[in-house]
Amino acid sequence: MLKIAVTGALGRMGSGIIKKIQDYDDMEVVAAIEIPDTPFEGEEIGSKIGIESIGVNITGSQNLKKVLEESNADVLVDFTIAPASVNTIKIASESGVNLIVGTTGFTEEQMKENIKNIEKNNVKSVISSNMSIGVNVFFKTLKDLSNLLYDFDIEIIEAHHNKKKDAPSGTAMTAFEIIANELGRNTEEIAVYGREGIVGERTKKEIGLHAIRGGDIVGDHSVMFIGEGERLEINHRAHTREVFIAGVMRALEFIESGEPGKVHNMNDVLGLN
Repeated sequence: MLKIAVTGALGRMGSGIIKKIQDYDDMEVVAAIEIPDTPFEGEEIGSKIGIESIGVNITGSQNLKKVLEESNADVLVDFTIAPASVNTIKIASESGVNLIVGTTGFTEEQMKENIKNIEKNNVKSVISSNMSIGVNVFFKTLKDLSNLLYDFDIEIIEAHHNKKKDAPSGTAMTAFEIIANELGRNTEEIAVYGREGIVGERTKKEIGLHAIRGGDIVGDHSVMFIGEGERLEINHRAHTREVFIAGVMRALEFIESGEPGKVHNMNDVLGLN
């Protein structure tokens, strides 16, 4: 039985993951973690998210180390915000708990710290800016196309709901990094975040990134390869957060076979490498 702790347990992703785990006979939720000093401390998580009681009480993250040890969690699933997630990854890895992280918005320094803690403590992990199965096939397609369309202009457009805090999205940034790396371009030199005013002629090496926020859009991502007289667009649209939860379940099935001390991604989970 895989014992699972979930942070952001009352959030849209956290609660959705807890509900989905109830469909699996070989998995169980053993810890439901929320913000520090949550007013819901001690309340049963099932009753708060609209399912039958699962016998797990909500715990504030100030007690994360204690609850991970007392629950004997095998793996922690984290969908929160980057600064909190860095601390969560540190505590969980020091406690010998494996990690599945879908939090977005990590800075380069934060990601370095995450990797250092995972390697130092030799835990298994999957970290991905987007857990959707389809979007990871989208990433693989971009990787395969980039060298074929190296002389095309490239623009990335993403759209999300009006409550999303980071922009561009982690998924858009991953797409950008994949393309730039395949083309041997320096990401710090070629990114153009939107355009305004008189910007001059577009260079051949730059890649544009554009963010749209509105309504309840779950997540749309488009990459345009624009040549002379033709244009190729690669699109992925998420209609429901269930697509991300499906990816988390695949990652949970994969984690025990993962390599200790390595940060796996969804390519590893899906066998796309």
